[in-house]
Amino acid sequence: MATFQHKHPTTPSPKPRTSKRRGDDAEDQALAFLQTQGLQLLQRNYRTPGRGGGEIDLIVRDRQGTVVFVEVRSRARHDHGGALASIGATKRQRIVFAARCYLSRMTQLPPCRFDVVVVQAGELQWIKAAFGC
Repeated sequence: MATFQHKHPTTPSPKPRTSKRRGDDAEDQALAFLQTQGLQLLQRNYRTPGRGGGEIDLIVRDRQGTVVFVEVRSRARHDHGGALASIGATKRQRIVFAARCYLSRMTQLPPCRFDVVVVQAGELQWIKAAFGC
């Protein structure tokens, strides 16, 4: 006696979320939040030319005209010091270097600051003036 099994078509499993995809999602969340706070996007993912340079996730301008360089950090959990602790001295130096390159194109320097947006365990935290140069 033969038996037959009817197989339902399987839905493809979603692609695994890579760290790049999680980072992009966190940047999207951060940008949407900052825009609700009145900041205007100037540039996203600004990179300096050449090797060994820096990268800035978001460059925005606040209502008072301050240019804000934003580092977005995402972590699933709060362990190992969390997302904010992952921004070490070398990373800060690269962000500052990239900011200087970005500002060098301007004829008049605006006020600026370095903020961090942390997306961690489903929460978003905006840290204004997180570090200086």
